[in-house]
Amino acid sequence: MRSVPVASLKRLTWLLAAAGALAGAVSGCVPVVVGGAAAAGTVMAVDRRTTGSQVEDEGIELRAGNRINEAAGQGGHINITSYNRQVLLTGEVPNEAFKQKAQAAVAGTQNVSSVVNELAVMESSTLSQRSEDAYITGKVKASLIDAKDLSASTIKVVTERKVVYLMGRVTERESKRAAEIARGVSGVVKVVRVFEILSEQELKQISVNRTTGTNAAPVITDTSAGPVGGAKAAPATVVPAPAAAPATSTGVTTSPVTSSPVKPTNDGFTTKP
Repeated sequence: MRSVPVASLKRLTWLLAAAGALAGAVSGCVPVVVGGAAAAGTVMAVDRRTTGSQVEDEGIELRAGNRINEAAGQGGHINITSYNRQVLLTGEVPNEAFKQKAQAAVAGTQNVSSVVNELAVMESSTLSQRSEDAYITGKVKASLIDAKDLSASTIKVVTERKVVYLMGRVTERESKRAAEIARGVSGVVKVVRVFEILSEQELKQISVNRTTGTNAAPVITDTSAGPVGGAKAAPATVVPAPAAAPATSTGVTTSPVTSSPVKPTNDGFTTKP
């Protein structure tokens, strides 16, 4: 029996997941979606978050969804994605007031450290658009898996209206490399990095923790404006999130993205016809 490389199996898994997500997107419509749902993907088996943080992120997504429904009511199409207690909001809402209510509701959710509000005031995307987003997510994940110099399972991919958002705990080199790969995927119109930047020393410590089975890497919450490194771990308390400024496309930048508050880095570009 011929063996199949692990990377090939992972790539096939993500392509199949994208196909399943596409079918799911066509089958129905849910106003508030947690975890990025069909158009998001990551692997929990190999993760740079602590086990507790992974479980907490799932809880945050559920609680935040409930709070949005209570505060703003039903309307629009909102994806909620939490990574290491940082929440990304994507989708479409009917008006600016709804957008701000949604952000305030998420910011007040227990254990949320910061919010990146990428909600657009416009008509909700169609099922076909969401299906295409799910397919793009699968292709981006497959391309990340194909890369020999990245750990694809540490990066979460969320796609909304062909804009790809990248989340995870990565080094500056990995951040730039992942954005470069995502930009090369057909159908992608823009890449937005919402990474928590780790130093090489922090990454090494995470590897040591995983090897020893402790998985006790701290959550990095450096609030200074200086380079990320030597960051202090924040206690797991309710932290009001700052108002999220609308993202502007300025091309590829090299400034690090700190974890609190999150300032997404937009790699704006235009795809070839």
